[in-house]
Amino acid sequence: MNPAPPPSFREKVWLIIFEADTPTGKLFDVLLIVSILLSVLAAMLASVSTVRADWGQALQGAEWFFTILFTVEYVIRLWCVRSPMSYARSFFGVVDLIAILPTYISLLLPGAEYFIVVRSLRVLRVFRVLKLMPYLDQENVLRRALRASRPKMMVFLLVVLILVTILGSLIYLVEGEQHGFTSIPTSIYWAIVTLTTVGYGDLSPKTPLGQFIASIVMIIGYGIIAVPTGIVTAELTLATRSTSTRSCPNCSAERHADDAKFCRVCGVPLHGDAAVKASGTSA
Repeated sequence: MNPAPPPSFREKVWLIIFEADTPTGKLFDVLLIVSILLSVLAAMLASVSTVRADWGQALQGAEWFFTILFTVEYVIRLWCVRSPMSYARSFFGVVDLIAILPTYISLLLPGAEYFIVVRSLRVLRVFRVLKLMPYLDQENVLRRALRASRPKMMVFLLVVLILVTILGSLIYLVEGEQHGFTSIPTSIYWAIVTLTTVGYGDLSPKTPLGQFIASIVMIIGYGIIAVPTGIVTAELTLATRSTSTRSCPNCSAERHADDAKFCRVCGVPLHGDAAVKASGTSA
């Protein structure tokens, strides 16, 4: 039986960048997370006028340094993965791209560079590094539950929209323009604020009948708030699934089942433990 050929340079790079089970892969992810946090901190400091006055050029230089660094990293990710388009369309692929765009866009639209705080989403990779996949799996469970709840939530929101339209029209007739309810859309805004129990206080009924209607709307609001919670909770009980840290060598999809042999997205066989150990030894 012929021994497996040693991994190529491209495969070694892939294992370092996309796998967190090897020493080099974990080191890469830790350095990446530190760089992300430093770049976000620099962007936040640059928004403080007193800091910007003294350290503006240094912060701008740091911003461009991290942007170029993350751009090179993004290109390497596209190069070493087998299916670049699959990775580019994945969650982390989109986040990685969005993380480097604001600085370049700022050349045309000044101020856009402050949107680089979206890079903080890339810190989600810390779950892979610290073996906290059960926590990341809970995010996946919540996402599946929200998707399954979408039809019920759409019906619920439609009912709420009809309700606030009726209530807004009613309070407009009762209160009128002399009490600040200048139009039906303005009155619908009041109904939404009251029904959700936010209560800004910028509009309030003055007549006894209007105050009675407001009281009814508040009571209805307390009951309505519980509905979406119940819908999502029911779906959460059906969305539990155990996942591992393995990453697909083709599209880089993660969060596969513990006993998965093939990628849940593209169907390519997943890397076995032997490949990962071999890469760690060679590194």
